[in-house]
Amino acid sequence: MRDVKTEPASRGKLYIVATPIGNLEDLSFRALRILKEAEAIACEDTRQTLKLLNKYGLKKRLISYFQPKEGQKIPQIVEILMQGRDVALVSDAGTPGISDPGYPLIQEAIQRGIVVTPIPGPSAVTTALSAAGLPSHRFLFLGFPSPKKEAARKLLLSLKDEKATLVFFLPVRKMAFFIRIVLDTLGDRRVVIARELTKIHEEFIRGTAEDIINHWAEKNWKGEATLLIEGLGKK
Repeated sequence: MRDVKTEPASRGKLYIVATPIGNLEDLSFRALRILKEAEAIACEDTRQTLKLLNKYGLKKRLISYFQPKEGQKIPQIVEILMQGRDVALVSDAGTPGISDPGYPLIQEAIQRGIVVTPIPGPSAVTTALSAAGLPSHRFLFLGFPSPKKEAARKLLLSLKDEKATLVFFLPVRKMAFFIRIVLDTLGDRRVVIARELTKIHEEFIRGTAEDIINHWAEKNWKGEATLLIEGLGKK
């Protein structure tokens, strides 16, 4: 009599869930359903994710998953997925993996044959581009530039002939410092600072690099903002 071989349990899915960048009402219906149904939510900061869950009356198992210690939690998350249960990955705001934690886990899931499903939604990049007033048919997203002057200068010099609109994330306390390097390397191009996106005090500051430096010198804001710089020849 032959032994009957049982099929291995099917794997769960890893959902990459975009969450609001400011206004909690920007969570999509599909994202809300996935957060409700997932066995666990892997999140960058449990305190930030709890604000979102409390808004919608959800109580879920949270797994802290943040840079630079992402690797420590990957085995735990993968184990849940291999047991056939779904996990939702979120960051503090916007789309995971876009200058936020996500890539190592996504890579490991793919290597294990786990289905990775994106749940699209808010992104500071596209939100800023949509209302900045700079060309958006072609853009280059560069994330957070180096805080070191020479490294930032070399990066910008390498982009001097780039025709696409350049998009950066920056702490606002570093904004004037970085735009001075922009002025020195790229010239007095049009720039746009998008801050507090989707929030009550949402603001777009538009002007040339020199204009912005003069404007920004008077400000003492905190947090992060999106900086957009016109490409070569885009007047």
